[in-house]
Amino acid sequence: MRTWKQDPEAVRADILNAATAEFAQNGLDGARVQDIADRIQTSKRMIFYYFGDKDGLYRAVLEQAYRSVRQREAELDLKGLSPVDALRRLVEFTFDHHRDHADFIRLVMIENIHDARHMRKIESLSGTSNAAIDQLREICEAGKAAGLFRDDISPLALHWQISALSFFNVANRSTFSMNFGDGLFSEQAQAELREQVVKSILAIVM
Repeated sequence: MRTWKQDPEAVRADILNAATAEFAQNGLDGARVQDIADRIQTSKRMIFYYFGDKDGLYRAVLEQAYRSVRQREAELDLKGLSPVDALRRLVEFTFDHHRDHADFIRLVMIENIHDARHMRKIESLSGTSNAAIDQLREICEAGKAAGLFRDDISPLALHWQISALSFFNVANRSTFSMNFGDGLFSEQAQAELREQVVKSILAIVM
């Protein structure tokens, strides 16, 4: 067990990781701070020292989740690619990221249940979110300048469409499988769906 005196930032990160799993599994109301503490063999007092209270911890988890996905988008380094290839890479990344980070999807679903009232208190999220739209705007402008993309493409609407197709794949997997079987969730089927999502988005902009 690490202590705050040995490595305070690592302890903070451990708490956030444990809290992410707990909130994603049980929601804000169902999660217990004691269970989070037990996951990493620390104390509730230590958690409150870092985050103030349960709501503060939950907001920190949300902030980290969104910052992480935006940081990974920025690290894609799309500037050297053609507009079509850049958009393809971004869609592939979003599909893969959401599939590989089910906890992120669950956290977004939970915060929607709470009408995003906790997100409104996180000042950094507006700048974080704007970065995603700015990235798409650059791709769209390059595509229009090259005569490849339609002139009426909205980066905001395009972000919505990419998110919707990638989000549903994870958010509705359980109920979709219950209703229709899990044939779309094998590795091969997921690879085919991923390519279909890419082609759908490219069809929208071309």
